[in-house]
Amino acid sequence: MMTKEHELLRETVRHFSEKEIKPFAREIDETEGFRSEIFKKIGELGLLGVTVPSQYGGGDMDVLGATIVMEEFGRVCASTALSYLAHSILCVHNLHANGNEFQKKKYLPDLCSGKKLGAMGMTEPGYGSDAIGLETKAIKEGKFYHLTGRKMFITNGTVAQTFVIYARTGKEREVSSFIVEKDFPGFSVGKKLSKLGMRGSPTSELILEDCRVPEENLLGKLHQGLPQMKKTLDVERITISGISLGIAQAALEDSLAYAKDRKQFKTPIIEFQLVQKMLADMYTWLQAARTLTYEAARLSATGKPLSAMASACKVFSAEIATQASLHAIQILGGYGYCKDYNVERYLRDAKLMEIGAGTSEVQRIIIAKELSKLGLH
Repeated sequence: MMTKEHELLRETVRHFSEKEIKPFAREIDETEGFRSEIFKKIGELGLLGVTVPSQYGGGDMDVLGATIVMEEFGRVCASTALSYLAHSILCVHNLHANGNEFQKKKYLPDLCSGKKLGAMGMTEPGYGSDAIGLETKAIKEGKFYHLTGRKMFITNGTVAQTFVIYARTGKEREVSSFIVEKDFPGFSVGKKLSKLGMRGSPTSELILEDCRVPEENLLGKLHQGLPQMKKTLDVERITISGISLGIAQAALEDSLAYAKDRKQFKTPIIEFQLVQKMLADMYTWLQAARTLTYEAARLSATGKPLSAMASACKVFSAEIATQASLHAIQILGGYGYCKDYNVERYLRDAKLMEIGAGTSEVQRIIIAKELSKLGLH
């Protein structure tokens, strides 16, 4: 499953993350800051389009490679990892998977280099888990589509220049996707949201008021947005699991180091059986989640049904990241509850993993429906 290319990729991204991201992670969180210079450096590594062919400036890697990058970024700064996911998967991968050659040549080089950042607009103020119920509409007039509606909780909303936007183009299930540029007439960015966690990943509302989109910016075929959305969400759920793995890895690393160093009753607390149980559980969860996620990434290249596995790795990785972070705080005690240590940030960041890209409840519904339809395979 893991090739030499994957191992080299992990080594490269680990080194980059330790040097270029980790020193700023706490400041990014506390100031709700976004460091565009980090993304330009990621672009220099060829990773802003990690799954895109090199002819467009991409990294030429598979879904497992993208997941490894998410994992390594998530280990040091989940906020940076989340913004990276929104750019590299929800926008860039989506555009490459569904765009025509003209669109790829026009948009991918700037997105892969970091000259421009990307995002995706699917969720709406009244429609989150019920993505099919979206109200944003696109009406064709001459050589333009006119988009009207609002998008909510959009990662990179305030910093992106290129958006993939989903809008209704006909009846209930007739949805299409469009490439929307920030400077298009009728497009604006709403309020930046202040969040519990992932504070360095900017989240905002998008406002489309009779936004004029050229007909050539229809992404894929008319009315085929829902199948495109489903495929993109499967890849998103696998790769976002990498962020959960990174958080869980960091929580375990910090807990292990602290337990070896901290003494109570003249004994390192790692010698206490209840601390040992927490560490052992964290390790077991992490290894199980990583194996499940990597298997889902491998499956994505086979053409076999993917949704159940994508949802399974997403829900399991997200929930063990939250629990591992809780264990880390418990092991560090009072220090774990203070901002002088990173574990409280891990918990705040991890909780989003149970909400974003489809809640844990929705993932379980998807798994059950897929089992009912396809059985075990």
